[in-house]
Amino acid sequence: MAPTQPPQPPRALSFDRAAAQYATARPDYPDALFDAVEELTGRPLRGSRTLDIGAGTGISTRLLHDRGARVVAVEPGPGMAAELRRALPGTPLVRGDGNRLPFAAASADLITYAQSWHWTDPARSAPEVLCVLRPGGALALWWNVADHAVPWIAEQDTRLHRFFDAQARGEAEADAHTGAHGSPVRSRDLPPELDFVHRRVPWTRRVPLATHLANLGSHSAFLVLGEEPARRFLSEEREHLAPHFPDGTVEETYVVDLSVATVAIR
Repeated sequence: MAPTQPPQPPRALSFDRAAAQYATARPDYPDALFDAVEELTGRPLRGSRTLDIGAGTGISTRLLHDRGARVVAVEPGPGMAAELRRALPGTPLVRGDGNRLPFAAASADLITYAQSWHWTDPARSAPEVLCVLRPGGALALWWNVADHAVPWIAEQDTRLHRFFDAQARGEAEADAHTGAHGSPVRSRDLPPELDFVHRRVPWTRRVPLATHLANLGSHSAFLVLGEEPARRFLSEEREHLAPHFPDGTVEETYVVDLSVATVAIR
C-alpha cells in the first residue's frame, strides 16, 4: 500500500500542533466498550482484520491491538502519525483518511472510527467503508462524550458555550460543545445504507487537574484559536474547578456513544 496524504480541512489537521499533548491528556476507552463491540458485531476482536481510521496518536489502536485485533492504523496528520509511530512502532500505519481508504475491496472484518467519523464527508466515506468491508464485516463508530448529568460538567459546558460565543460567530461557536466535550453521533450523519444499533457505555477516570485542562486544550475548538484566548480560558477554568476538587484530582465522567452496523451477507 503506497502512503497517501489526502487533503484535509485545516481544523482536522489542527491536532498536529498538539500531538504530544493529545497523546498524554486525552482519555482512552473502557474495556466495556470493546465488550460491546464484540457483542454487537457477533465476533471476537481477536484475529479480526481491523482498520482504525483517524487513529490519531493511537489511543484506540493500542486498545484494539491489546484485544487481539490485527489492526492497521490510518491517520492523515503528520504530527499525529509521528506520535503514533513512537508509541506503537510495530503497528502498521497508513497515511490516509476516511474519505479515501487505500485498501482492497472486501479486505477488512472491522472498520473503526474513534472520535473521527465527524471529520469525514459521509457521502464519500460510506461508499469507501462498504467497499472495503467484507460481507458480514462491521463498522463501529464511537465518541467519548462528557456526561452532562454531572453538575460540574454541565456548568463547564455553559462556560464553554459562553466563551466561544464571545470569540466569534462561526465555526468555533458552532462547535463549542462538540469541540471540547465530545462529538455525539447524530443520526443524520450515519450512512443510510447501513442498519445501526446503538449502545451507551458509561465510565470515569481520575486525573490531575492539569491533565483535565490539557485534555480540554487539545480539542480543535481551542487549537484553532490564538494561543492567548485559549490560555486565558483554561487559566480561568482552573480557578472554577479548584473548589470542586480540592485534592487536585478531577473525576471525569463519560458516556461512550457507540454505533455499530454489519454489512449484509448476500
